Formats: sequence, C-alpha cells, structure tokens
Amino acid sequence: MVHHSYPIQMEIAGSTAMWTRPDSGDSPVSYPAPTYSACKGIFESILFGPDVEIIPTRVEICAPVQFHSYATNYKGPLRQKKSIDFGNAYQMYSTVLIDVCYRLYAVVVPNHRKDTLSEKTLQRGQCFAIPSLGLREFTASYFGPFRDGTKVCTDMEDIHFPSMLRQVFPDGHKSKVSYRFDNDVTIHAGALVFPPKRGVHFDQ
Repeated sequence: MVHHSYPIQMEIAGSTAMWTRPDSGDSPVSYPAPTYSACKGIFESILFGPDVEIIPTRVEICAPVQFHSYATNYKGPLRQKKSIDFGNAYQMYSTVLIDVCYRLYAVVVPNHRKDTLSEKTLQRGQCFAIPSLGLREFTASYFGPFRDGTKVCTDMEDIHFPSMLRQVFPDGHKSKVSYRFDNDVTIHAGALVFPPKRGVHFDQ
C-alpha cells in the first residue's frame, strides 16, 4: 500500500541519555543511539494524534559517544517484599550516555481514519508532552530545528548489532507487550538507518 507521506526532522540534545539494551540484564547498558521506538516517542511527544502515524527512518549521531556509570535509588515493584514493606530502596546501576546530540528523521502518514493531514498540525509548534532522552528524568537541553553548528560524526567507527530492539508496543500505546527486533543493524558513518516498516511504501 502506498501512503502519502510528510517528511519531518528535528535535532535533540541533552546531558544524559539512556536507550536501554534489553540484553544487558540487571545493570542496563545504553545503545549508542536511540531505538526506533525511542525516536517514535520523541516525535510523538511533539506531534501526536489519532489520525497520523510517525515512522522513524534515520538517526544521525552528532556528538562523540561517551558512556558513563549512573546510579539511582529504585523504589519500584520489583524490590524484595521485605524492602517494599519497610519502604526501602536499593541502588540500581546502569551505563548511560552523556553529552548527546542527535538528528532524527521520520515520515508522517495519515492512518486508516483519514487520508489528509493539516499543514497547521505539523507547524503549530507546541508539545503534547516534554521530550526526554530515554528516561523521563533525562530532559533535553535542546530540541527543535537543525542548528547550523551541529555536525554528524561521520568519522566514527562502525558499530554492529546482531539484533537491536525496535518496539515494545508495536500495535499502539494500549496494546500488549510484544518485543520486536531488527536483525543485523549497523551504525555507519554516524548514521543509523531503520529498516522500513513491512508493507508500507511512501510516495516520492
């Protein structure tokens, strides 16, 4: 099926980011670039509505990849019962990214409910929610149009992933958890290109 598409793009930067690798266990480690679902979430925090779908296509890394140890006091439901009963937290360690900057690309397509999309909707300049960098506490220091001084890290070495998380809720926000992965993903010349969504083709 061919869809009318509207290309969109944005730059986002911040002091800390976490794009969790599900294969990293109890001490989570970040991917060096946001996943498909993370990019989708960032775009949807700005442009969200029932009549459109945002399909991420590409991420460009615009700052050197720097990993950093991070600890937080966890008070969630996965604690031992004794810790929950006494209101105790435990320290959770993870490996995050610091001083990040990305250029994100996507296309917007009308979903099955409509075949038109208002230009005003794309340009209204207000957020549905505040964009974050993987975790809600990791807020962006900048998000918006590409800045002239931002450069893609084209000289960075290739990074290959035999399997990379794509989506956790592929059928929408209220759907059941269903982990989807992309196979043989490579970050090349600072760019991560997402495999196209099955069965969707865009007009030129």
